[in-house]
Amino acid sequence: MTAELKPATSYLRIDPEGAAYLEGTRCAACDAVFLGRRENCGRCGARGGMAVVRLGAHGHLYNYTIVYRSYPGVKVPFISAIVDLEGGGTVKGNLLDIEPDPARLEFGMPVRMIFRPAEVASSEGAGFLSHFFIPGVRTHD
Repeated sequence: MTAELKPATSYLRIDPEGAAYLEGTRCAACDAVFLGRRENCGRCGARGGMAVVRLGAHGHLYNYTIVYRSYPGVKVPFISAIVDLEGGGTVKGNLLDIEPDPARLEFGMPVRMIFRPAEVASSEGAGFLSHFFIPGVRTHD
C-alpha cells in the first residue's frame, strides 16, 4: 500500500521494505527528541550533535481537541491529538477508531501510530500517506 502513496509530510519516511515511520532527531547533549530533522537542540540549545532517529510507534495521549468545524472537505467531527511517544518525541495527529466523545477519551491512554491514506482525514488527501493514532495496548508502565 505505501509504495504507491507519497508521504504527506517531510518527516514521514518509507523504509526499503515498504514500512512507513516518522523520522526525528535526538540531541546527543540532553537526549531530547524532536519530530523532523534539526541542526540545533530546542531544549538545551546545543549546536550540532543531532542524530536522525526513527520515532516510536507507541505512546500516550497527552492532550486532545474534538474538532466540529473545519475547512471544506475535512471530515468532522475528529479528534486532534497530541501524543508523547515512547522513546521520546511529541507528535500531533488525528486519533481514529474511537468515538469523539470526552467520556471515551482518557489522558494518558495508550495509543499506537498507524499509517493510512490521507483521504481518511480530507477529501484532498488522495495519493498521500499520513500518520494517525488509534487506541493501543500499553507497552510498558
